[in-house]
Amino acid sequence: MQNIILTHQEIEHKIKRISYQIFETFVDEKEVIIAGITKNGYILAEKIASELKKISDLNVILCEVHLNKQNPQEAVTTSISSSVYSNKSIILVDDVLNSGTTLIYGVKHFLEVPLRKFKTAVLVDRNHKKYPVKADFKGLSLSTSLQEHIQVVFEEENSYAYLS
Repeated sequence: MQNIILTHQEIEHKIKRISYQIFETFVDEKEVIIAGITKNGYILAEKIASELKKISDLNVILCEVHLNKQNPQEAVTTSISSSVYSNKSIILVDDVLNSGTTLIYGVKHFLEVPLRKFKTAVLVDRNHKKYPVKADFKGLSLSTSLQEHIQVVFEEENSYAYLS
C-alpha cells in the first residue's frame, strides 16, 4: 500500500523553496558546489542546480557523490576532483534522510579538504537518525515508524514521494 506524501507539484514547489534558501545562505559566494548522492540524491541536486541558475548569478558546479548505501564504509568517490571543491562552499543533497548513515559518510568524505561552508539538503527528513546529522534545507519533515519506508520517484512529468 502506498500513501502519497508529496505530489509532483509539491515536489517542484519544495525544490524552488530549497533553492531560494540556498541562494540566501550563499548570497555572498561567487560559486557553490551542489553534490548529489548517487541516483535520487543526484537527480534532486540537478533540479536544485537548475533552479539556482534561474534565480541567481551563482556559478553552480554539479557533483555526483558515489557512495554504497548498503556498505557506506566503502570508499566514497566524486565526479569532480577534490581540488575543484577545496576551499569552496558545498551543499550535500540526498532525497530522503532516514538514519543519517548515508549523509554522515558523505559529509566525512568532504571534510578531508578545507571548505568555506558546508550544508546539507534533503527532500524528506524522516526524523529517525542514528547519527548526529541534520538537514539544513529540507522539503518535508515527517515522523514515521521504523517499519515504514519513504520512496521518492523522479519522473519527467510525474514525480512523487510515498510512504509504504
